[in-house]
Amino acid sequence: MRTLAAPSLGASDLSVWEVVMRGGQRGPEHAVDREQVWTVLDGELRVDVGGEALALRAGDTLRLAPDTPRRISADTDARAVVASPAGPIVTTAEGSSRALPWAT
Repeated sequence: MRTLAAPSLGASDLSVWEVVMRGGQRGPEHAVDREQVWTVLDGELRVDVGGEALALRAGDTLRLAPDTPRRISADTDARAVVASPAGPIVTTAEGSSRALPWAT
C-alpha cells in the first residue's frame, strides 16, 4: 500500500492509495466501514463479495459498499488505486478492527 492522499498528507475528507499485489497473493476477508472505489491499473484482481467472485482487469472500476465483507486476490501481478472517504476502519472476519494506516 502506498498513500497518495490522506489526512496525514493534508487531505481533509478523502483517502487514495495504490495497492500492488503479486500474482497468487490474497488478502484477508474483511469489511470496511466506508465506501471504496477500486480501479485496476495493471493486471487482474478477483474480488470475492457477497458470495460472488468478480474478475477485474486493467481499466475496470468497482464500487464496494460500506460494511460489505470482501476478499481481494491477485490472479496476476496487479496494481490498483483505491479511493475512500478519509479514516476508514477495517474489521476482519475474526472481528478485530483497526484504522487503515495508509488512509488516515
